[in-house]
Amino acid sequence: MVALFPKVPDRHKPGNPLVPTGLGVFYVLISAIYLFLLHYYTGYYENQNSPALTLAVCILFGGFMGLLDDWIDLRWRYKAFLPVFAALPLGVLRQGTPVMSTYIFGKIDFCKLSFWFIPGEIIFYFAVLPLIVTITTNTVNQLGGLNGLETICPSIVLMALMLASSPEYRVLLYIPLAVYLVLAFFNFQGKIFVGNTGSFAAGITIAAYAIIANIEQALLISILPYIFNSALKLLNIFLLRQTATLKMKDNILYSDHRKSLLTLIAFYKPTTERKLVLIVSGIFAIFACLAVLANLLT
Repeated sequence: MVALFPKVPDRHKPGNPLVPTGLGVFYVLISAIYLFLLHYYTGYYENQNSPALTLAVCILFGGFMGLLDDWIDLRWRYKAFLPVFAALPLGVLRQGTPVMSTYIFGKIDFCKLSFWFIPGEIIFYFAVLPLIVTITTNTVNQLGGLNGLETICPSIVLMALMLASSPEYRVLLYIPLAVYLVLAFFNFQGKIFVGNTGSFAAGITIAAYAIIANIEQALLISILPYIFNSALKLLNIFLLRQTATLKMKDNILYSDHRKSLLTLIAFYKPTTERKLVLIVSGIFAIFACLAVLANLLT
């Protein structure tokens, strides 16, 4: 089955061996099937706006956009706006609660607000939610390139969101998380890549689930390493017109600059690919724990 997928060189291993990519399609298909079945067999089919149905459609949107990027290699300036379309199911099906808790402004009830002649609820569903989905998906997609990064880190975030949400929503992630952990196992060993199909779908799953379960604060804390990495990369691209790159010598990854989370770590601590992935995963685990703890205390 794996032999049917196109192969790309693993540039962080000696000899650049070819590895099958695009295996994230299994995550998209299995997760969507599970959520559609959940929508039907739990009685959700009586409610056309069920969380399971919405999350399934979002994952399918994310998988399609990632597959499109894998096919035609879209420029980043174009694919940066693709997640906006994946947020449409959330707004159209009215998923999420238009009362958002923030650390700075407290609770904001968009139902009681209005912006000129536009009701605050419309702003929430068709401006705030697309912004959350777009930022989350792009930051998740921008941290990759090493075996395990595109699967282990999203899995850690998903586990944190599950723990931070109420039990009625956790069932939505049972199978999607299990599938992604299986992919993470093989990805970490360097046997497969999930491709943009997997990373886009995972990013949209993270954002959509947090919105559906109304745990946006936990989402923000758990993806802070993603946000830091993207901010560092974008600042260097826009201000210095330079991109972040890792170099390898004798199986050791190092960097002579600090333009991303990976190059920042490799600059101070040159190490192997596997250890670098474990260090980054450890950082995500810390913030995941903080997200769960903050959710328990609020």
